[in-house]
Amino acid sequence: MTATTPRLAPAASAANRTMAKALLKRIGNGLLAIVVILVLWDLSLRLLNVGSFVGKGPLDVWNFMFVADAAAANRDFVFGELGQSLVDASIGFVAGLVAALVIAAIFLLVKGVEHALLPIALLLQSVPLVAIAPIIILIFGRDIATLAVMGGIVVLFPALITIVFGLRSASPYMLDLVAVYGGSPLTALLKVGLPSALPALFAAIKISVPGAITGALIAEWLATGQGIGGAIVSAIGQAQINQVWAMGTAITVVSIALYMLVGLAETAVLRRMGVTQTGLR
Repeated sequence: MTATTPRLAPAASAANRTMAKALLKRIGNGLLAIVVILVLWDLSLRLLNVGSFVGKGPLDVWNFMFVADAAAANRDFVFGELGQSLVDASIGFVAGLVAALVIAAIFLLVKGVEHALLPIALLLQSVPLVAIAPIIILIFGRDIATLAVMGGIVVLFPALITIVFGLRSASPYMLDLVAVYGGSPLTALLKVGLPSALPALFAAIKISVPGAITGALIAEWLATGQGIGGAIVSAIGQAQINQVWAMGTAITVVSIALYMLVGLAETAVLRRMGVTQTGLR
């Protein structure tokens, strides 16, 4: 034991340095993405010659949020609506991702169910949400149930396909080993399938985050009238253009930040559990 202990410390230190580099790289990529978006935003307004009344650049939004006389009130309003939209998005995100996990598990455990249910999921994905939103509102009303359904629909299909692919990437030899020792298909799914599907699960989460936000904004616009989705419609009607651009900027920055946070968690968890981007090591 004493002979091997000195060898473990350098290995652990090297692994920590590698993880730190990977995390810093993801942070740098996220910040670079934000800078690129800001530059393209400003250049697009200039190249398209958009009028200053309609087109607001990054500096205009900054002044509205942090420099103007009413900057504090502007921030309170924008961040208040942003917080409501994040709550609404989290409802759809959880509903869609949990449904995707459950359905993916059923696909693998019960033969034939996939051929029956997958076309329904594909149908929900192919029909524009705006087209079926009135029906959803009539059935579920204008409260949390509609947020869960509309956000879940946006999240469900891409997450489902990604998770099913990840679960099926489990090593056949490891699955056979579980079966040889008397393990049930459920045991094989929990002990082998899920660990092997971790990269796909994180990919599904990264896809689902912006999808859930989009679903929440649509639900707010068409159903609840709350959050960024409802506030933008109201601000456009009142010609509050600075407010529109500020809310659009806020939800975009938060979407990028959440995507980046999921990437950081992915790097840390996969390295900690000894899983590569393609499965178990």
